[in-house]
Amino acid sequence: MKAKPGQFLMLWIPGVDEIPLSILNAEKDGTVSVAVKKVGEATQALHNMKVGGIIGVRGPFGNSFRVSAGKMLMVGGGTGTVPLLFLSTIMPFGAPKPTFVMGAKSEEELLFLNALRTLCGEKNVIVTTEDGSCGFTGLCTEPLQELLGREKFDFVYACGPELMVRRVFDLTERYGLELQASLERLMRCAIGLCGSCVVGRFRVCRDGPVFGSKQLREVKKEFGVSKRGFDGRKVPL
Repeated sequence: MKAKPGQFLMLWIPGVDEIPLSILNAEKDGTVSVAVKKVGEATQALHNMKVGGIIGVRGPFGNSFRVSAGKMLMVGGGTGTVPLLFLSTIMPFGAPKPTFVMGAKSEEELLFLNALRTLCGEKNVIVTTEDGSCGFTGLCTEPLQELLGREKFDFVYACGPELMVRRVFDLTERYGLELQASLERLMRCAIGLCGSCVVGRFRVCRDGPVFGSKQLREVKKEFGVSKRGFDGRKVPL
């Protein structure tokens, strides 16, 4: 319950697997929430569980987003919306409401849209879907360039598929903006031992998962280009 936006936990499903999940919220009463998309064996098993089922939890792990009182732009793709929603709930008093660009494959995969509209204001939430079922048609990075060209932001936050985050990074570099980005990588141990989440000289589970612009510049040859597979070898993204 002391978790901060951007941190993650390891959730163990006995007899199946242990997987990393971004923390959606941490309440003062001790309730901790995650959002689980059905994408593989472990998440399928979670979707099949009933109230009272046994799971194991380790965490929280990693660093967190640094909160700013300036004008913020958040970019979330798919389940990358989760830690940014958490961040949106702890804005400093008096800070302007953030602008949020969110994207998904279809309208039914847009996560927490109503909650974000309540937190950020409906006019500050820009929606994109790849199939055009809601908002702009295309990727969430497409309206981003036009937005950065007409408005001034102090900080940019991003989380989602790495190719999307790399595009956001390239745009913030062009416009001279500071970026904080949460990276998604294969994570097994979450304590920096196994090396499965390495990007350049960084271990995402220990040095991240949130990285600033300066760190991302150091790993440009790998960030958004390749990752480690289950056998430890580099595979193209």
